[in-house]
Amino acid sequence: MRLFAPALAFVDLETTGMDAASGAITEVAIVRVAADPNGGAPVVDAWSTLVDPGRPIPAAIQGLTGITDAMVKGAPSFAAIAAEIERRTAGAVFVAHNARFDYGFLKHAFARLGRTYSARVLCTVKLSRRLFPDAASHSLDAVIERHGLAVTGRHRALGDAHALWSF
Repeated sequence: MRLFAPALAFVDLETTGMDAASGAITEVAIVRVAADPNGGAPVVDAWSTLVDPGRPIPAAIQGLTGITDAMVKGAPSFAAIAAEIERRTAGAVFVAHNARFDYGFLKHAFARLGRTYSARVLCTVKLSRRLFPDAASHSLDAVIERHGLAVTGRHRALGDAHALWSF
């Protein structure tokens, strides 16, 4: 299988809400897929971690993701994992469903540390709209159903990142 880029980083975040400027990250997953220089199968490396958002997780978000305040207690802060995120996405196309959301949250989180974060971005919502213009919906649930993707851990970062790679 040939990739269109040397590496792709399928990224998904879980957060405390919808606003990147005031919200915080509770979980990060990156499925990095790198081309084999010898033309073999791509090399896939998956990583995820819970993140202590430094604030309570709203009940509605806990209900959606299953991530509770107790689960993130003692998890690393974003500052502690920022370098790992940079390393795992370096030189890769940043791929996310509704990429503006995930990429925006990361850019804000890095900015709070006084750092910049930049990547080439591919949004799978836009890709789905382009490939399947007649589809009624391009939500991740609709993409999963339309393509019969096997997904475990829906609404958790690693499960959703794997779903993007499958798409």
